[in-house]
Amino acid sequence: MTNQQTVPEPAAAPRLELLTDLAGVGWFETDAQRNLTAVSPELERITGFDAAEVLGKPCISLIRCRECLRGCGVFRNGRIDDTRLTLYRKDGSEIDVIRSGIALRDDAGEIMGSLETVRLADQAGASPPAQVETLLGSLGRMYIIADGEMRVMSASATLAEAVGLAADAITGLPVAQLLGDKLFGPDSPLRVAIAEGERREGLSAALHAMDGRPLPVSISVGPIAADTHCGDAGARIAIMIRPEDETAGRDEIPSFAGIVGRSASMQRIFRLIDLLHDNDATILVTGESGTGKELVARALHARSSRADGPFVAVNCAALPAELLESELFGHVRGAFTGAVRDRPGRFELADGGTLFLDEIGDLAPALQVKLLRVLQERTFERVGETRPRAVDVRVIAATHIDLARAVSLGQFREDLYYRLRVVPIHVPPLRERRDDLTLLIPHLLRKIGQRRGRALRLAPAAFEALLAWDWPGNVRELENALEYATALCEGQTIHATDLPAGIAIEGPSPEHGFARHAVHETTLDAFALTPGQHAEVQRIRDALERAHYRRDHAAKLLGISRTTLWRKMKEYRI
Repeated sequence: MTNQQTVPEPAAAPRLELLTDLAGVGWFETDAQRNLTAVSPELERITGFDAAEVLGKPCISLIRCRECLRGCGVFRNGRIDDTRLTLYRKDGSEIDVIRSGIALRDDAGEIMGSLETVRLADQAGASPPAQVETLLGSLGRMYIIADGEMRVMSASATLAEAVGLAADAITGLPVAQLLGDKLFGPDSPLRVAIAEGERREGLSAALHAMDGRPLPVSISVGPIAADTHCGDAGARIAIMIRPEDETAGRDEIPSFAGIVGRSASMQRIFRLIDLLHDNDATILVTGESGTGKELVARALHARSSRADGPFVAVNCAALPAELLESELFGHVRGAFTGAVRDRPGRFELADGGTLFLDEIGDLAPALQVKLLRVLQERTFERVGETRPRAVDVRVIAATHIDLARAVSLGQFREDLYYRLRVVPIHVPPLRERRDDLTLLIPHLLRKIGQRRGRALRLAPAAFEALLAWDWPGNVRELENALEYATALCEGQTIHATDLPAGIAIEGPSPEHGFARHAVHETTLDAFALTPGQHAEVQRIRDALERAHYRRDHAAKLLGISRTTLWRKMKEYRI
């Protein structure tokens, strides 16, 4: 046997020293290209390969198994836990092992390699607790093993230290006492889901320390099958815990008054907004639907001398002309049927601040005349009233319509157009500021995750697909796509297959100068299956179709648990 060899990497040294102490557990590290950078002596013994033979080569040269040929679960999903594999050793013999692994990421969240462990399958139920503690501790993880009543049966020493209790004092405590009733109370949706065999990943929670200090954490919870040997008789629930600051992983995404963007075009807009700080000129914001015109209007207000005044927004396309007039200028009692009392309009409500008129291009001709008068004279009249009222309002208008063309067609007043367009600001479409995608995607994903109480991340293939798409619906479409993917993804990692149809398949269109390409997940159709496996795949697909792709119903049709069905679907890439 050879001595352990590594590609020097100072940051990895402490981790490697810890793992070297794991008796009976082999381990290896890879770089971003899945090339081996380190191999432990124990793994040399398990596989029969010397480290010198495989270092610098793809990991498949060491971990030779059919499952790995189908695609790497660590790089695809971010981690794998206790996956059973059959390895082909150097001498051609086969050996059953249990493999676990986690993707290693840089400060930008990009995968820079992996750390993976391998142990003999016949040792799977007897791994010493110290090994588990050392491995999880080196990766910054804590865990709880609980019974069916959600009481702690065992927990990691790092968890006891975090909450300020002795390890034996945690045993027997309700999990809800440590992680809160919202998730682990008697009637919580999470407990119901776990009881039905489901798994939940990336949930945001607070670990309650004895000093009353809540520690933000992200947790993954899953059921333990009754026939699983994990060292605790009666264990039914496993909870993996990691600090929330680790899952956030990166500094706050830079923004300008709530707008995220680093492209040259957005930087010009930011500079212009700052230059207009002491200027009350009327501004016309143009751009396609979904580009964030209202965000620009709000930034103009927030960075202006009127920031302490109200910001009032009106969508001119949302109401018919007769109602919009009352909405803008207000009305007096008896002005029309239903006007039972005096009512101020949006101009009065915005006095001393900013009035944002969205979709100004849809304003009716009669209202265009009245708006022009307000902009010229700074006075208006309520509907049904003849007394003029003075108002101190800065007007910002926005539209996705080409107003210059509308003027030439006689659809919009020319004098009003020039009154509105004192300072024009054009917000470019997302396809013209693709540099902003790398900031917008994590920003929106974090915002959605906070709203849903989940810590979310993107698989590399999903991130590629989002960068490649043309985004005809702009930022609004991007946010909706991430909302959709969040609703569909099973764990906390969003994969390309979770994205809306088309985004992971099409890529950008040629007219915008980007090469069209496809992002595909590896499927088992490309590999030889035994006749029995082909038949099982077909049975699963038939059941899913009959159940309209509801996995709980499909599992009942197949006579298996929902968890087993999910495992088989992942195994066969269905």
